[in-house]
Amino acid sequence: MSREDFNYSSILVQDIMTKALITVNTSTTALQIAKMMEQGGIGAIFVKENDNPIGIVTDRDFATRVAANNLPFDMSVSKIMSSPLITINHNEPISAAAERMTSKKIRKLAVTENGKIVGIITSTDLVTQLAK
Repeated sequence: MSREDFNYSSILVQDIMTKALITVNTSTTALQIAKMMEQGGIGAIFVKENDNPIGIVTDRDFATRVAANNLPFDMSVSKIMSSPLITINHNEPISAAAERMTSKKIRKLAVTENGKIVGIITSTDLVTQLAK
C-alpha cells in the first residue's frame, strides 16, 4: 500500500485513540510513575492538579529527565512532566495528529472532546493503522 492509497482523512483520531487513561496528582513520585508504567505496560501518564490535566509524563520524559540526569526517584512528577499538554480534538483526521506530532517532535497527544481529555493517541497507534 502506498501512501497515496491510504486515505488519512477518512480515519478520525477517535477511531484509533486509547480511551483508558491513567492520571496522578502532582505529588506522585518519579518512582511511583515508573512502577505504574512498568506494571501497566504503558508509556504515558497524565498529571492533574485540582482535577484539571496540567501535564503528561512519558517514558521518554523519564529517560531524558530522570535517568539521564541521575535525578532522585523520590522527585515529584511535577518536576519531570511535560507541560502544557499538547492536544488534538477527537474528531480531527489522524493525518492532523501525525502532523502535530511531527511539528512538535512528540509521540503522544492528549485527545479532547468539548475541552475534556477523553483519550490518548500515539505514534504507535498511527503506525499500526498504516500497517493495516
